[in-house]
Amino acid sequence: MSDTLNKTLKGGEFLIKEIPAQEIFSLEELSEEQKMLRDSAKEFIDREVVPQKERFEKKDYAFTEEVMRKLGEMGMLGIAVPEEYGGLGMGFVTTMLACDYISGVTGSLATAYGAHTGIGTLPIVLYGTEAQKQKYLPDLATGTKFGAYCLTEPDAGSDANSGKTKAKLSEDRKHYIINGQKMWISNAGFADTFTLFAKIDDDKNITGFVINRSELENPGSLTFGEEEHKLGIRASSTRQVFFNDMKIPVENLLGERNNGFKIALNALNVGRIKLAAACLDAQRRILNHSIQYSNERKQFGVSISTFGAIRKKIAEMATGVFVSEAGSYRAAKNIEDKINELVAGGLDHQAAELKGVEEFAVECSILKVFVSDLAQHTADEGIQVYGGMGFSEDTPMEGAWRDSRISRIYEGTNEINRLLAVGMLIKRAMKGELDLLSPAMAISKELMGIPSFEVPDYSAFMSEEKAIIANLKKVFLMVSGAALQKYMMDIEKQQHLLLNASEILNQIYMAESAILRAEKHFSPDSVEAAMAQLNLYKAVEKIIVAAKEGIVSFAEGDEQRMMLSGLRRFTKYTNHPNVVALTEKIAAHYIEKGSY
Repeated sequence: MSDTLNKTLKGGEFLIKEIPAQEIFSLEELSEEQKMLRDSAKEFIDREVVPQKERFEKKDYAFTEEVMRKLGEMGMLGIAVPEEYGGLGMGFVTTMLACDYISGVTGSLATAYGAHTGIGTLPIVLYGTEAQKQKYLPDLATGTKFGAYCLTEPDAGSDANSGKTKAKLSEDRKHYIINGQKMWISNAGFADTFTLFAKIDDDKNITGFVINRSELENPGSLTFGEEEHKLGIRASSTRQVFFNDMKIPVENLLGERNNGFKIALNALNVGRIKLAAACLDAQRRILNHSIQYSNERKQFGVSISTFGAIRKKIAEMATGVFVSEAGSYRAAKNIEDKINELVAGGLDHQAAELKGVEEFAVECSILKVFVSDLAQHTADEGIQVYGGMGFSEDTPMEGAWRDSRISRIYEGTNEINRLLAVGMLIKRAMKGELDLLSPAMAISKELMGIPSFEVPDYSAFMSEEKAIIANLKKVFLMVSGAALQKYMMDIEKQQHLLLNASEILNQIYMAESAILRAEKHFSPDSVEAAMAQLNLYKAVEKIIVAAKEGIVSFAEGDEQRMMLSGLRRFTKYTNHPNVVALTEKIAAHYIEKGSY
């Protein structure tokens, strides 16, 4: 990336800036080292996991642990851990890549891997003291010990700060005594290192702690419920955790007192973009199974892949993969560049990583929602391609569908993340960190003016598509700007409206990512260009629905008429795409190729 962009690009700023194609990163630009890591991860999964998939469905928790140990031996658990603590100390994009290619076959392993390398390890990397890092990270990086993250409670889910688990300083002031319970704790059955959150005395906010089960003076003070029986991710160990007068040395407090909510939030920001990565190879594999099955399955004397209804599904599934990859790796590189810029400016790596991920928290939430929604839709369509066989446990689709369902719930539900993304943008605007007001006011003026009737020159590759993206950004600013003027500080209570704004926001970011990826790396007649164009068309249609619903909910009379007129103006194509031709081009390419 250029120095000028590096110094000026902020999270959420894509809304008010035109981002040139050469400034985004995508999978086509992986280094040789990254390609080797990707191929190594894929080869391991195909060899060790694919043939044993049934063991995950039969709740073989020991097998999940065994595969995790092997990943530890390969170095795959320590990619994000600095070298001085036994890890590989690789960049953010590489950690995404590992997560992507390890997570595709089964949600059980994806959850164990994500919980360990993400929320199980990162709080210690980011907030641990030097002594804590020396003590805990080498074992976590190599898989000698596994990590778990204890935040959720029966009465504290999305509202993490309302937890009832308590920590009290012992009389000799050398320990905290912890009492309470946590639920839905991934890896609880085989983890040794627990990052947990509790309120000290009557503090307003939670505080983080870290402890190894094996170092407890009284092992009976940490107990567990039975394994939860779940719709999907069946061999992911998920248990309740109980603290009964559990003594933790005072030096095991993580970060600062009262700062646990911040630790939890930042761990979840990382978790959100990593969850998007964890859905990518799952989508690719579902698509590949669907293509292969549709080519082999004969009905009425021909392969079902010759039928337009099946071809449409395959084209849309492939497009979903391309778009999901584009957004995920674009944001990952933005985060990596921000971290490197902060380190070059004198910040230590720990603080730089925190600030880098926090800067792009809006994008992390967008990706979590968009890719997890799409992953389940892809699995659903995969079942449909298989027909009755898709409903059978003998084919890979029903397990993929069940596993994908959790992705819309954990790391913050998709509804919470939709509200968060827009809420964070508004807060940044209110603080003056992001100027959304000036462009929103400029759009109000534009709506009052007479529209231009000149036909633009769209001869350059992707020029009309980029003009439409710029106009879609105007739609977001028009709707959110008017809504903010009306509701001011009460905007947070208007959840229906925020959900509409979030849908517009998500579609813009992902459509722009795909358009820029296609422009940078592919030719105008490529299948990738067709996928970017097809996705943009679908995004425009979704934005029209969300924006119209939002506008009529709060605007009336002339204001409503003006905004609806603006919506029509900003979502208009000069050269309307032939959607059926685009769909057929994509389907023909992948059906003939036999895979994505």
